[in-house]
Amino acid sequence: GLDGHDRGVKIVARAYRDAGFEVIYTGVHQTPEQIVNAAIQEDVDLVGLSCLSGAHLYLFSEVAKQLKEKGAVDGIIVVGGIIPKEDVPTLKECGIKEVFLPGTPLVKIISWTKENVKLK
Repeated sequence: GLDGHDRGVKIVARAYRDAGFEVIYTGVHQTPEQIVNAAIQEDVDLVGLSCLSGAHLYLFSEVAKQLKEKGAVDGIIVVGGIIPKEDVPTLKECGIKEVFLPGTPLVKIISWTKENVKLK
């Protein structure tokens, strides 16, 4: 919830919940610091971020950087939203594990998570 367009992230959160995952949704307009603090406090296995404002490169990389600085690098970060395909390599270089572009089927997101995230 890094911006005001939260419909997609709520749909993904519900799909995770329906697939048996525990979901902690922090809401819209969260700063990278707020997201990192919540992730550490809740000891999450996965951080999912969504952004439609065009600031995804800065915001997502800042979350990844702060998680690493605080020693929480074992948390996997996945992102979605309006992200140009040409930005995907840059996001992966900064620590984002997977980028789900618009139109990605929910079943693919859930399947990827089950295959790639080790739950505590």
